[in-house]
Amino acid sequence: MGRGGLTNDEWARLRPYLPKSGKRGGRWASHRRIINGILYRNRTGVPWRDLPARFGKWKTVYERHRRWSADGTWDRLFAAVLADADAEGRIDWSMVSVDSTYCRAHQHAAGARKRRPRVPGKRPTPRQHRPDEGLGRSRGGLTCKIHLAGEGGCRPLAVLITPGQGSDAPQFIPVMDRIRVGRLEGGRPRTRPDHVGGDKAYSSRRNRRYLRRRQIKHTIPEPRNQRANRQSQGSRGGRPTGFDKTIYKRRNEVERTINGLKNSRAMATRYDKRAYVFHGTITVASIRLWLRP
Repeated sequence: MGRGGLTNDEWARLRPYLPKSGKRGGRWASHRRIINGILYRNRTGVPWRDLPARFGKWKTVYERHRRWSADGTWDRLFAAVLADADAEGRIDWSMVSVDSTYCRAHQHAAGARKRRPRVPGKRPTPRQHRPDEGLGRSRGGLTCKIHLAGEGGCRPLAVLITPGQGSDAPQFIPVMDRIRVGRLEGGRPRTRPDHVGGDKAYSSRRNRRYLRRRQIKHTIPEPRNQRANRQSQGSRGGRPTGFDKTIYKRRNEVERTINGLKNSRAMATRYDKRAYVFHGTITVASIRLWLRP
């Protein structure tokens, strides 16, 4: 194992869920060697063509990553790793926080073809495909925004990509709806945490109604302008929102989750042209966090 590669324990956890080799189209190269090449690129951010020779042909590594990002293989691996962690009691459901982070897009991330990408197989359009490719323009140039929900152990449960100029509040419900942790013993997957935290950007009546309808306790501060607007309406403005400063201190857990993900330089700076490939890059970084003890 090279620096940053999968350890024997991590490989043993991941191996049972990998696609089987030897199907139509020829045998695949060693999954472990290819995944180590993908992890190396994630960690260092080097161009695919500059991968060291010990990982084999760079084209093979890139195509494996692109194909698994398109057909949902990385998403299924992530779901399997989450199910294992939940069965072992390693998911802290007591507090799940939602936040977002900006990701600067490299100039090589621009210029994707306008034509809809296609992938081999039955699925005509890649999973997680976005017509806008998740790129937005700001004064600083091309940006991308990553929305995620993190559990109390500083590891991600759900991820969503949008253009950088998008606001946070409208993405709260889509991120929460992506939390689905399966159960190895069978039954419906778990989708509701015990408590949800967020900053002022997620304070809206729509988000609070969503949480109350699902009977999820939440700690989201109310901005000053929303408080003044509610008070000006008198009894029609509704009751004041509850806020616990002690619980709100745990929101730093999602900030630490973001820091852990951004240790992967290919995620801290976006180099992928396609949104679905970049989503696969983030998913690989998330899987690695869950595989570590």
